[in-house]
Amino acid sequence: MASQSANLWVLLGLGLAGILLVTRKLKKAIREDFGAFIEKLQLLPPPPPLPPKAPHPLTGLTFAVSDVFDIDGHVTGFGHPDWVNTHEKATCTSPAVTALVEGGATCIGKTVVDELAYGISGENKHYGTPTNPAAPARLPGGSSSGAAVAVAANLVDFSLGVDTVGGVRIPAGFCGILGFRPSHGAVSHVGIIPISTSLDTIGWFAKDPNILRRVGHVLLQLPYAVQRNPRQIIIADDCFQLLKINVDRVAQVVIKSTEKLFGRQALKHENVEDYLKSKVPSLKEFHSQKSNGELKTSSMRLLANVMQFLQRHEFKRNHAEWISSVKPVLDPAISSQIFGTLEMPDTVFESYKSIRDEMRSAMHSLLKDDGILVIPTIADTSPKLGGKEILSEDYQSCACSLLSIASISGCCQVTIPLGFHNKCPISVSLIARHGGDRFLLDTVHTMYTSLQEQADTASKPKSSRNVLSKEQSAEIAKEKGLAQVVKALGLGVCSP
Repeated sequence: MASQSANLWVLLGLGLAGILLVTRKLKKAIREDFGAFIEKLQLLPPPPPLPPKAPHPLTGLTFAVSDVFDIDGHVTGFGHPDWVNTHEKATCTSPAVTALVEGGATCIGKTVVDELAYGISGENKHYGTPTNPAAPARLPGGSSSGAAVAVAANLVDFSLGVDTVGGVRIPAGFCGILGFRPSHGAVSHVGIIPISTSLDTIGWFAKDPNILRRVGHVLLQLPYAVQRNPRQIIIADDCFQLLKINVDRVAQVVIKSTEKLFGRQALKHENVEDYLKSKVPSLKEFHSQKSNGELKTSSMRLLANVMQFLQRHEFKRNHAEWISSVKPVLDPAISSQIFGTLEMPDTVFESYKSIRDEMRSAMHSLLKDDGILVIPTIADTSPKLGGKEILSEDYQSCACSLLSIASISGCCQVTIPLGFHNKCPISVSLIARHGGDRFLLDTVHTMYTSLQEQADTASKPKSSRNVLSKEQSAEIAKEKGLAQVVKALGLGVCSP
């Protein structure tokens, strides 16, 4: 009897353990979206055309959008519950989203952004920080963190985000996927909440370069044209000196890929700091207004200052009234950036136009119609969750120096993953002139496979790079054996 009672307790214990295990699995299942989504919905494409007409260009693909895009019947959340509580549902859908749906893709939801889409970390204390699928203990990057995570976790084929000061480029780099920032103004801003209108661009994420290009052709409304290859790949040597990881691990990958695809003559090296100093004289004027000429600051850092000032100035112009009336609880890091000490008169804001025009002209002169500038996406790998590194002045300064090149000039830029370093994704960025979006998308399509192969080789220990595989060894032995047989038989081989 005692034995039966003991067995009963054992069975009961196993049953309870089973229930707990199932409960844990259910809780885990709730987070199977990696915390990327803030709202699930469904926008279905129109029926496919009947043959012999070609199918829609994005047929069969799914996508998500950052929660700054208007979708008819849904409140656009802007990364903050107080924004949701003080705004009505949208009465129309963003033209960018509509174009993708009409192009054959299905929208399945809205994704998390940084609070008021302002930061670069990807954190959001209100809705939770999306989990970086490539490095779960690391930040996903922002502001379009959820959109990047949704793609990295294979929850969608592509996604939309907004890149102001790196909102697409940074999370693409941190999550190990492709991220495209188009030329400023190339995709309509209608139907998105503005952050800084002079810098905002609608960007997109994908894992597959072919999908990246297909989405680009729809959003940019590009007609068919013959693909062009770059004639010059320009390595920004001084920008790579900012890297906190082995330079060869990134720059050499691009160099070897370029030599293989286009020949060594396509390579060029440039010191961007010296180039900007000579080509963007208005930066000196900005510097003198900011510091009365007392400090010596590099052109790259000045460009970063211009970008940060412009973002802050225009954000406050757009949203200060709402913040003042609603008094939302803001993350201290975001609040300090928005209401920091970087205050200047409107005359300095006006000088931005000169800097922008000179930057755009300088980049066009450097790259022309067939050149690509290569820079690191960001100086270091993604910081750990909960750390303060990303808030440090050094981290922000290095990051913004690199990101400001495209943000201020309005050029298009793409982030390309290059494998891992210390279990964290690393990447490189390619920049084409303003208006060179098709050319940049074509370049990614041409170089992507070669870059991945070179990155894979670079990630292996040097000792193993020259070791032949069993198949290669067997093939060489087979060829040697055949040559010996031919020689023994006295047979000759005809030359072509």
